[in-house]
Amino acid sequence: MSMKWLNFKMLLVGISFLYTFPLTAQSTIADIGQKDTLYNFDYQCRLDKYQRQWNRLIPMHTVFQYAGGMGLISVGAGWTYGKNKQWETDVLFGYIPKYSSDKIKITMTLKQNYIPWRVPLKHNWTLEPLECGLYFNTVFSDEFWTSEPDRYPKGYYGFSTRVRTHIFVGQRIRMNIPEKYRKLAKSITAFYEISSCDLYIVSAFTNHLKLDDYLRLSFGLKFQIF
Repeated sequence: MSMKWLNFKMLLVGISFLYTFPLTAQSTIADIGQKDTLYNFDYQCRLDKYQRQWNRLIPMHTVFQYAGGMGLISVGAGWTYGKNKQWETDVLFGYIPKYSSDKIKITMTLKQNYIPWRVPLKHNWTLEPLECGLYFNTVFSDEFWTSEPDRYPKGYYGFSTRVRTHIFVGQRIRMNIPEKYRKLAKSITAFYEISSCDLYIVSAFTNHLKLDDYLRLSFGLKFQIF
């Protein structure tokens, strides 16, 4: 009798094991799946953040500028940012023709723009009544120097001839291109700027220069891509 009872208990244990093992296995597999999903989610979040950081380096617009103390013609790209897209940072490369020198010269300019407000007009036009900012310009040439050469008396030149600091004000008008007509840009902005550099401003006060001796007029176009 005891032998039969023992066999019956073993049978019950076996049946219960057969029922509980799949449930336990499914629970274990589900836990592993949840962990894998969590790990994949964390990885995807890190990947998205990494991609967003690199996407910020992609220029959002291109710029073409004539004159302005940065070369005869300058071409570059830049970024638009700020709560109201009121800030712009541009990097431009330009060239200076030979004129009286032996060869043309290449320039590089780092430019910061500020547009405090905009006035919407009719038919996809927007007026930007005030644009202001500053930029730093350098010329790639041995004819210009950062530190004053020994051939000049100490303090003869108070400024570096290689790097110029400019300030400017201007106005812009923008044409917003309807989506169905967009090819290379979503808007085109035409602008003009009146600028002067550090050397000219100091000379204006010390040498009593005329306005056209230290102010420069420039024109340009900006193509907004993003």
